[in-house]
Amino acid sequence: MAIMRIRYIILSMMMTAFVACSCSTLDIDSPLDDDTTEQPGDGQDEDTDIDDGDDEQGNVGGGDAGYDKEQDGTGETDGYKLVWQDLFDGSSLDGSSWNMEVNGDGGGNAEMQYYRAENVSVGKDESGNGCLILTARRESYMGKYFTSGRVNTSGKHEFTHGKIEASIMIPSTANGLWPAFWLLGADYATNSWPRCGEIDIMEMGHADGIRNGTQDRYFNGAAHWGFYNSQSQYPNYAKSTTNSYSLQDGKYHLFTLEWDENYLRMYLDKDVYPDVAPYYEMGITSTNDEWGGTKPYFHHDFFIIFNLAVGGNFPGIHNAAQITAIPDNGDEAKMYVNFVRVYQK
Repeated sequence: MAIMRIRYIILSMMMTAFVACSCSTLDIDSPLDDDTTEQPGDGQDEDTDIDDGDDEQGNVGGGDAGYDKEQDGTGETDGYKLVWQDLFDGSSLDGSSWNMEVNGDGGGNAEMQYYRAENVSVGKDESGNGCLILTARRESYMGKYFTSGRVNTSGKHEFTHGKIEASIMIPSTANGLWPAFWLLGADYATNSWPRCGEIDIMEMGHADGIRNGTQDRYFNGAAHWGFYNSQSQYPNYAKSTTNSYSLQDGKYHLFTLEWDENYLRMYLDKDVYPDVAPYYEMGITSTNDEWGGTKPYFHHDFFIIFNLAVGGNFPGIHNAAQITAIPDNGDEAKMYVNFVRVYQK
């Protein structure tokens, strides 16, 4: 079952530890720079099985040493031009592009980690590829049993429409890890959530995947908008997918959002399977509010977020002893982001 996200955004967006580095970033002149509970939805949710009928799909690329990530991804197709990217090939996070979040408020979802700057790094994966690394660790800190990392581009790189994609190596989520790649409306501080809008491109580790024994293949895309943060009062569309091959196989997988005036469409591994159907699609020409009017919830600037949460309402785990993904004190799990790119027309 897909999930509605309810967040007290202002509490969860404490920005600290902005560090500059020599990471390769591209910023072409463009108009870019001028927490309650999460619970199963009763609205527009869908479950889908994807099977492209290709027995070779388990060999999705990106994890091998020596591949050229300058050329990886879907590229400048269909009139899209690259406007910003981070290849994470330096030695520390680029503070001109990213904010590290430091808080232990649970994200409005009863998450169990404390986000620390120390759990965010830029380095090499096991194959020597430069990447952003978010590390979830079992350790006692500030009253929490776990620490982890979360970064965003708020106030630094914000976008209206475009193609946004990231190459991500997802850790084993079994059980209790909750990795995510998502966008949040840039006006969250003044307009609150969900009026600011939210676009979830990838979330894994959901309770349904745990129950079904498919959590290495079960993932979610979603959109949230509206005036109220009560589950019964805001519109949403969430969709869960059971993929035909593992996304926790030690390889990079590409998650792509194509977002224009009419639609949100999300794709998995479109660099390898260019004709793959979207795993998520929603029309956004008329996003109705609670009084029958329409609001431009998805036609203004959004910023990018990567995080690796531990426990909470999404995986349905609230007891530290049940977090078996990192069972012992000092155990770690890492989420790697090889690159993130934004294209616009």
